[in-house]
Amino acid sequence: MAAGTVPAFPGLKTRDCGLSFAKSIDFARVSCVPGPQRLKFRRAKVPVMRNAISGSDTVQMQPASEGSPLLVPRQKYCESVHKTVRRKTRTVMVGNVALGSEHPIRVQTMTTSDTKDVAKTVEEVMRIADKGADLVRITVQGRKEADACFEIKNSLVQKNYNIPLVADIHFAPSVALRVAECFDKIRVNPGNFADRRAQFQKIEYTEDDYQKELEHIEQVFSPLVEKCKRYGRAMRIGTNHGSLSDRIMSYYGDSPRGMVESAFEFARICRKLDFHNFVFSMKASNPVIMVQAYRMLVAEMFVQGWDYPLHLGVTEAGEGEDGRMKSAIGIGTLLQDGLGDTIRVSLTEPPEDEIDPCRKLANLGMQAANVQKGVVPFEEKHRRYFDFQRRSGQLPVQKEGEEVDYRGVLHRDGSVLMPVSLDKLKAPEILYKSLAAKLVVGMPFKDLATVDSILLRELPSVEDVDSRLALKRLIDISMGVLTPLSEQLTKPLPHAIVLVDLKELSTGAYKLLPEGTRLACTIRGDEPYEELDILKDVDGITMLLHNLPYGEDKVSRIHAARRLFEYLEDNVLNFPVIHHIQFPEGIHRDDLVIAAGSYAGALLVDGLGDGVLLEASDHDFDFLRNTSFNLLQGCRMRNTKTEYVSCPSCGRTLFDLQEISAQIREKTSHLPGVSIAIMGCIVNGPGEMADADFGYVGGAPGKIDLYVGKTVVKRGIAMEHATEALIQLIKDHGRWVDPPTNE
Repeated sequence: MAAGTVPAFPGLKTRDCGLSFAKSIDFARVSCVPGPQRLKFRRAKVPVMRNAISGSDTVQMQPASEGSPLLVPRQKYCESVHKTVRRKTRTVMVGNVALGSEHPIRVQTMTTSDTKDVAKTVEEVMRIADKGADLVRITVQGRKEADACFEIKNSLVQKNYNIPLVADIHFAPSVALRVAECFDKIRVNPGNFADRRAQFQKIEYTEDDYQKELEHIEQVFSPLVEKCKRYGRAMRIGTNHGSLSDRIMSYYGDSPRGMVESAFEFARICRKLDFHNFVFSMKASNPVIMVQAYRMLVAEMFVQGWDYPLHLGVTEAGEGEDGRMKSAIGIGTLLQDGLGDTIRVSLTEPPEDEIDPCRKLANLGMQAANVQKGVVPFEEKHRRYFDFQRRSGQLPVQKEGEEVDYRGVLHRDGSVLMPVSLDKLKAPEILYKSLAAKLVVGMPFKDLATVDSILLRELPSVEDVDSRLALKRLIDISMGVLTPLSEQLTKPLPHAIVLVDLKELSTGAYKLLPEGTRLACTIRGDEPYEELDILKDVDGITMLLHNLPYGEDKVSRIHAARRLFEYLEDNVLNFPVIHHIQFPEGIHRDDLVIAAGSYAGALLVDGLGDGVLLEASDHDFDFLRNTSFNLLQGCRMRNTKTEYVSCPSCGRTLFDLQEISAQIREKTSHLPGVSIAIMGCIVNGPGEMADADFGYVGGAPGKIDLYVGKTVVKRGIAMEHATEALIQLIKDHGRWVDPPTNE
């Protein structure tokens, strides 16, 4: 698909020779009657899309595919595709804090205490503020909680805490009206503010039915908008993938497009009432869907000429490094594209623990935008940034006469490569275990989550028989051993994959190797295309390692890689590409996880890349391996362990989420391919469980409901029996295996 295009829009109709959107969409209207105004673009004539309201020319159109009569927008979703430039937004005031592109990226979190417990909530807000948060959100589910909010606000002011407070509202318009009198911002969920709770039923709507529901939304929502205008409050129109209404899902599907339209219905009402002090969010527990939804939202705002700020977040991300990785993939990807004005990292941990990773992510985004990190301008035609479609490199194929099997050195679902130091070869069995290989009588065998290939920067001497035997046993199980050209020429290792750079290719130094030697070529991505042309002429390249030095001030790893992938596609070169990041000594674990998710994840969510190689000499081998596999799983590539959708807890939570989550993980973490949702309450429960196989949801105090997909199958289970009931449910559906026993 050519640069900037999107798939055909749901609801698009044809009438005679014209195209227009159905009434309920009204993003734009396209005319293709004879004699439309045209602009020149790449030597081709394309019609212009006019804004349906203003009539101003906003975006060019192009065929949906070559020769297709259907026209779709050549939409952009960010200011620049070759460097990080913050998207220009208006300023939205939340109390005394300004959000928008002219201000720092703001960080926030959410309290977990019962809102009615004023003293505990105040204490929690103070801890969060002391940690450096810019905003704090508090759940307000009923009248009693709304009344408590006045006491919370007054108590904080008396203690000289002026941090803006945000009310989190679901299902309760009257509560929103009440709390707008004291809190600085109201978060409304378009999926359940005026609509009833989704029943996940397909409902057929006529245009009149649909219009009546829109009129109902306006009737219910308008009083809150007017009150926010009167009191000078801000608002977040916050769509959740897990809580779209039946109406939206029936019309648009459970999709990013539906998420955008759900938010736009409310935004149009705000604009109609001349209220503009609001921001958008498009949250999902799946980082890939989250990224697509935000991009689609911004693309539509570009079409409309809107400039509202963005609140970024991956909802129900989980805990520990898993939660940080998912958040880094989703939030980091968008920040590197210049999108995002305030962020929250949702973790199943104490809320103040969210601030540090949140700040780290914000700093990465601000640093990239401040210097506009990027590469020289290039034409982007192939990246699919509105719908995931993976570019799969050609996996190694066996060549006639080869004595070892190279087909396993990369994995079809995404590869993990690991650096190995020479000293690790002195204890082969420990090395095999650290690579997550199975051992049978001391011999290694590949398993589901075994490292695919290793990088050995220094080879053992020819006389070191034991170390070379350890390497031979890895090569025999189709594990690749990569080593630099200089090492291979001086201490040749049979069947090694030799690491070369472009200079060693262009000078012919690699020709000193025996004919048929397999090569891995390391590339920055910002080289002149003439230098990259050598890749067309060299046989034996098994993979490319994209490696830009970590400390580059001006060049962006993400944009350099996108440029490289464009070059490969243009020249029909289908080499697998591994994202190779060499971290500096002393980097903190959280910084490493967040950087890996932001830099490599930003490419993998677009389907660009075939694996990762993370190097950090002063970090534990197991940590690096697990981080690598977490990165692939977070990008919806290689699934090697149980996937958890775990909410971060709030005042609605009906059990100790951290304790229960740890319990469930301890007993179920050995089930790769199984996804389990652990939800404190029902607000996003069934919807977010669209991404999960089984659900554990708080239904009432001390009681748990169990789900299969979106369907509740058992209600009111006593909490002390609920974990075992969940395990039995997994067994009943044939998804259980017993935990592996240690050898």
